[in-house]
Amino acid sequence: MKNSKFIHKGIAIFMFAGACLSNINCSSDYIGDIENTGAFDEDSYFRSEEQCISATVAVYDIMKKYCGGFDNMVTFFNAGSDDFYSGGGNAGDGAGIQGFNNYNINPNSMPASYWKDYFQGVARANFILSRLPESPVSENFKKRISAEATVLRSLYYFELIRMFGNVPLILKPIKYTDDYWHIPQVKPRDIYDQIEADILKVMSDLPAKITVDSERGRLTQGSAKAILGKIYLYDNKKAEAAAQFADVNGTPGGTSQYGYKLVSDFKSLWVTDNKFSSESVLEAVYSNKGLSDWGFWGQGKDEGNSVCIMSGPRSYTIQNVPNNDAPQLVSGWSFNTVTEGLYNFMQGDPRFEATIIDAKKLEQEGKIKYSPANLDTGYFLKKFAPYKSGLSDSPGAPELNFRQNYMAIRLADTYLMEAEALGGTGSRAQALLDAVRKRVGLTSVPVSIQAIKDERRKELAGEGHRWFDLVRWGDAPTKLGFKGFVAGKNEILPIPYTELQNTSIIQNPKYN
Repeated sequence: MKNSKFIHKGIAIFMFAGACLSNINCSSDYIGDIENTGAFDEDSYFRSEEQCISATVAVYDIMKKYCGGFDNMVTFFNAGSDDFYSGGGNAGDGAGIQGFNNYNINPNSMPASYWKDYFQGVARANFILSRLPESPVSENFKKRISAEATVLRSLYYFELIRMFGNVPLILKPIKYTDDYWHIPQVKPRDIYDQIEADILKVMSDLPAKITVDSERGRLTQGSAKAILGKIYLYDNKKAEAAAQFADVNGTPGGTSQYGYKLVSDFKSLWVTDNKFSSESVLEAVYSNKGLSDWGFWGQGKDEGNSVCIMSGPRSYTIQNVPNNDAPQLVSGWSFNTVTEGLYNFMQGDPRFEATIIDAKKLEQEGKIKYSPANLDTGYFLKKFAPYKSGLSDSPGAPELNFRQNYMAIRLADTYLMEAEALGGTGSRAQALLDAVRKRVGLTSVPVSIQAIKDERRKELAGEGHRWFDLVRWGDAPTKLGFKGFVAGKNEILPIPYTELQNTSIIQNPKYN
């Protein structure tokens, strides 16, 4: 592929272009003769297990999208829900997130990275899958690497279809001789069929558990089953979803065959260095080792969790008063202010304290001061708050180097998804709901779909799931009407304008 021109479209960004391999040594031992940005000598790679693993890390790297950079999934989809506002410094602080908050988002204001980044992950996975068969490594090693790339590609396609609906299905590397401007979109049905079959085919090639610390964060059979169960749930294949989740979950409240178990202390889930707990099923990794700085923040090389600084109150200062128990935070950017609806809904719930910072109350008590900004309510997301203890002392901008991981799927989530897949009825659904509640000291309530919905809202508040839940349940028009949600339009996002230029990509309905 030497001398091939750089392809700007998100669906065709080459896996080793520029800074794609953050966290990976990109010395000449790994990368061959790069003649221009996007040109790569394929023959110099995949000659050892080390090279295969480094390429696979590049596929995992796309998971940073959940909490990395300004245009991250958690802050963005929180803003579209009924539990949070966009917040930020002012009404112009991020056209995409502000537009999604009030459903004025359009193809021009839609951040292109939500399309581009996941297709970049697809491209990286495709490249590995095309070259791995020729690699002189053991067959068992190949199977594991291939399974990881395949499941990650399925995960990224799942994110794409639940955001954008009809997208191109690309299962092999795009070459410069291909007509990459006119790759047709396919229906979500085609994507679902492909990714469900793909995960089923490779799942057994993954290890049951991770037993080596250096491999923490890699996929296992349990995490692949959880991903597949979630895909089935969104595909309305309830029985299939319940079966996958049952394997992941085991006996409600106990330890599953994959070692998963609810942690005893809900608050501990949000401690910065409490990574890869027994409750974590799929975890995106963040660190200060990338020395993230403003010159490349959000460009692929940064490694920090951006939600932390984004969700903290602005101009936050602790006041000198006796017995001040206010959170020890640094000043943040005040995104994702909590709505009055969620604040009221969580009153009396044991998870409130770990979920919401009541800055209004703390200020009234003289414990803190902060500067109200856009759509201020006085309530802020606490799960990812910018604690001083999480600040990095390494080079780089401290506010861009928070190292708190993000659990994309955790066991309480899979418990509640299984209970939902079971139709909210029966003894097992009851036991699953009870286990989530018992962990925080709550008594049993009769299981039902509504009880499961309510429990998900409280248990998973601020973790980026609520908007997708409301759309999946068909509740979005009612719950989000006060923000301007339009049924038949806003269930999916507008395809970014840059992806439409000179291509055959067709814009989603009502966004033209």
